[in-house]
Amino acid sequence: MFSDLALITYVLAHSAGRRIRERFGSDDRGEGVISTAIAVLIVAFLGAAMYVIFTQILTSSGSKASTQVNNIGGGP
Repeated sequence: MFSDLALITYVLAHSAGRRIRERFGSDDRGEGVISTAIAVLIVAFLGAAMYVIFTQILTSSGSKASTQVNNIGGGP
């Protein structure tokens, strides 16, 4: 009795798992598009962060250079 129930449970679980894998596991359509979109978003965020940092560095160094030039030249 127990072995029959265990066998039926095993067969049902195995066949259900196989059907799910066949239905969802083997379909790779669209995978490359999604991966490319994620990569593009990451690169876009990195580019935006680099732009903000670069702009802040240039602004800061420009104001420091202007201050030093004014100190040397005796400007206002």
